[in-house]
Formats: sequence, C-alpha cells, structure tokens
Amino acid sequence: MSGDLACTYAALILSDDGQEVTADKMDTVIKAAGVEIEPYWTMLFGKFLATKPVDELLANVGAGGGGGGGGGGGGRGEDAAREERRDRPRARRLRDRGGQTRVRG
Repeated sequence: MSGDLACTYAALILSDDGQEVTADKMDTVIKAAGVEIEPYWTMLFGKFLATKPVDELLANVGAGGGGGGGGGGGGRGEDAAREERRDRPRARRLRDRGGQTRVRG
C-alpha cells in the first residue's frame, strides 16, 4: 500500500472516531495495521490536516472553484441574438482523407 493511501485511510479512521488527526496518531494506526510507509507521509498529512479538518474536506468534495455563473441576459432580446448569429459568417468544417478536420471560412 502506498504511503498517501495509508495516511488517507488513517485520517478517515481517526476522524470517524472523533479523534484529532495528528501525525503521531496516524502513525500509530498505520503501524497497528501492519503497513510500512516512509515516515515523511504522516508528517506531511499531519501538517496539512492541521489547517483543514477532514470533515471540512469531505464536505467540499466536488465543490468547484467557482467560475462565475451564467450572468444575466443583459437586456438583449432573443430576436437580437438570433439576428446577430445570422449575420456572422459560418465556417465550414471539412475532413481530409487523413481524418483530420480543417476549417474553411
């Protein structure tokens, strides 16, 4: 088992048990499981988890970094947007014999 995976499991076990997640406690859990890892892994995870609790990390899984939103309509009607699209020149996509796509405007 890799060191990062062992530390992840140890942190989850400790957090689920309601204990503070520290490098020493993770090391104890990992040794009790009979897993040998490089000692820097527990220190690395311990320092990181001192700043962010495991529960908080689990609660934010999949929460993206933002990116804005849809924005408003800007007051422009559907007809104006359709007319603007009609005025734009269309690019034609062609496939050559090699299967690559080329754009011809």
